[in-house]
Amino acid sequence: MRTFITIFLVALMVTAISTPRFRRLAVNLGFVDTPDERKVHRDPIPLMGGMAIIFGALLAMLVVVFFTYEILPRSVTGVLLSSGVVALTGLIDDRLGLPAWAKLAGQFCGFIILVYFGIRVQLPIPEPLNYVITFLWLAGISNAINFMDNMDGLSAGVSAVAASFMLLFGTVNEQFLVAALAAAIFGACVGFLRYNFKPARIYMGDAGALFLGFLLAVLGIQLRFPENSYFVTWMVPVLVLGLPIFDMILVVFSRLRRGVSPNTPGKDHTSHRLVGLGLSQRETVLGLYLVSGALGMIAIFVTQARIREGYLLGALVLLMALYAIWQLDFRSASPEMSKDRNREL
Repeated sequence: MRTFITIFLVALMVTAISTPRFRRLAVNLGFVDTPDERKVHRDPIPLMGGMAIIFGALLAMLVVVFFTYEILPRSVTGVLLSSGVVALTGLIDDRLGLPAWAKLAGQFCGFIILVYFGIRVQLPIPEPLNYVITFLWLAGISNAINFMDNMDGLSAGVSAVAASFMLLFGTVNEQFLVAALAAAIFGACVGFLRYNFKPARIYMGDAGALFLGFLLAVLGIQLRFPENSYFVTWMVPVLVLGLPIFDMILVVFSRLRRGVSPNTPGKDHTSHRLVGLGLSQRETVLGLYLVSGALGMIAIFVTQARIREGYLLGALVLLMALYAIWQLDFRSASPEMSKDRNREL
């Protein structure tokens, strides 16, 4: 446990110290997010906060692995290379703006690297389906975390909550590398929140969001629960990352229903809708932290649940999610949707 606390503290301190320096570098290099009508901030905000997260998390992880192993484990090499490719794709997008297919291509390259190093979903189903599920999971979670990066402190905080539960599961099940990587992500996110919580002074950008989403997806693949059946424990990472998944489904469903491309930026995310209901941005972000924590607590129960209990609980969570989508998309409009209706009138 002391090792994981050390990783957490190193990642936290390195990220907290390096973030202001990356902020200045972002301004000098032109990595700045300019405001428009589809964004909540009013002043230009430097990007490249994700580079501080990457630097802090990977440095903490490498230091501990260096003192623990004589040779870098094959799985660690695969994670480093694949996450580096995904982060580089996001960094290029932050500066130049890439089409959706190009970002997806970068995530596909990360997937290929992971598979080469033996990291993939291993369910008792036809092997080609395992590869398909692996890519869909990696790309889905990467983009879901990126989708949630729409309000000060939201994506970093939700990622920190998810990583804390991954750390707990890895520790309990004696998965050293899983717990170590989760501790590094947890510490880096907390260190970054010092500058990203409202009012944010720097954003993580696509480089940070895609990096965090990709690594959290990898942790979900690598988690093992030997004391329970995989017929129920597959739900654990889905629940831990349930809030980003919910937000992405809500946004994609709502935009398709309104005839809008899912890749179009907009103020129709879960956070925007809650602000539209009268909550402040701080209240919205803190409330979503609590929701993410509640889903993590449910995941803890699922790790010990019998198959029938697990699926009953999973069905209940799914029904609650569907009800929330109905309430948010049909019963209450986001600020952007209200504006569109006013234009039509």
